[in-house]
Amino acid sequence: MTIETLNEPTSRIVNVAGLDINIRESGEGKPLVILHRSTGYLEWDSFANKLSESFHVIYPDLPGFGNSERPDWARESRDLSIVMVELFKVLDIKDITLVGLGLGGFIAAELATMNQERLSNIVLISPAGIKPDEGEILDQMLIEHADYIRHGLADPSHFENKFGDEVHPDIQDIWEFSRIMTARISWSPYMFNRRLPHLLNIITVPTLIIFGNSDTVIPYTVGQQFINNLSNGQLKVIDGGGHLIEWEMPDKISELIVGHSS
Repeated sequence: MTIETLNEPTSRIVNVAGLDINIRESGEGKPLVILHRSTGYLEWDSFANKLSESFHVIYPDLPGFGNSERPDWARESRDLSIVMVELFKVLDIKDITLVGLGLGGFIAAELATMNQERLSNIVLISPAGIKPDEGEILDQMLIEHADYIRHGLADPSHFENKFGDEVHPDIQDIWEFSRIMTARISWSPYMFNRRLPHLLNIITVPTLIIFGNSDTVIPYTVGQQFINNLSNGQLKVIDGGGHLIEWEMPDKISELIVGHSS
């Protein structure tokens, strides 16, 4: 059995647009920024660790999530995108590989339609942001946190492997805190912006969309909808992959990101 050695990140607080934003960093090389899912950051996992072997990984708590200050004025995902644009300026980073997961993919796409000057390439993993042509996005507000996570897994046994028989109260608190901000910025319409498809053609940097064809949270056909509106996009559909594909297949997804960024 191989035991993975984690490249433990350092943490610091950066003030951006009057907000204290918590960021974690690890690794060397060109910057790669991960924008987390609606459930918030839980740990420096195998996915982030693998990427830190090739990049200087920067993993912020989005505004209103985790240890970042909540912007009471924010009401759309685009509002958080604005703060992230400013974060890149404050950190003075360029040639960024921007990786967005789920809701983070929604925010990353919005960000790129506003300002892509500091971006080298983009990877959106099971991103929200577009209304599905077929089916609908699973509404996490209507079910328990744990059930929502289970829906995101292609192999339900991975839930118990990670959290055990009973989810720790601290993790439940993170999910609940994250749900508040998620509701504020994506409640109506839920997890999409009708304007976004019409703006995606603005993005010229290479963009990779990754979906699992067993995604039961967001129909994987949304990936093709992104591609239909991007001028420089590529779609990779992973056979047997669920919504939380970077969790269940960290090596495969990180390899795709490294290849896309080369």
